[in-house]
Amino acid sequence: MVKQTISYDFRPVTEADLPMVARWLAEPHIAEWWDDPQKEIADIREHIDSVSVEPLIVELDGRPIAYLQSYDPHLEDDHPYADQPFGTLGIDLSIGPPELVGIGHGSAIVRQFVEELFEEGAPRVIIDPHPDNGRAIRAYEKAGFRPIGRRQSEYGDVVLMAVDAAEADVEEGD
Repeated sequence: MVKQTISYDFRPVTEADLPMVARWLAEPHIAEWWDDPQKEIADIREHIDSVSVEPLIVELDGRPIAYLQSYDPHLEDDHPYADQPFGTLGIDLSIGPPELVGIGHGSAIVRQFVEELFEEGAPRVIIDPHPDNGRAIRAYEKAGFRPIGRRQSEYGDVVLMAVDAAEADVEEGD
């Protein structure tokens, strides 16, 4: 299992990262939950210069291990999560190498990144796994997220999960 002392680095996706991300998207553990890799890569390419979505590579000891994106649902017209409190940010995570799945990286990455978002002033962070993606739901619960509802939208059937900065402060004070 991943130890709490591990620290991840988050850096912006570059054009040079796209072939690697495309390989990750073709891996069965990711392909099951994402759309067509070519469409996804085209979207990620657009997000490189986006104001509303920030595509990131997660690195561990200089090795790229995951794709992470954060987004502001209030900066997109008719976003299905625009009903969340102002300042809420959404995130999505996919661990690339299959051998790194299921050993604790997901919850550790999410926990660290959410702490950074809270430090930057986000009041709430949301994530929206598919209801059948039990591994992701468990990882996000380990990272402090709780289900707040089920949604049907252009993103499909999802379990909307959230963690609030105030909750994180209380947990740290325990």
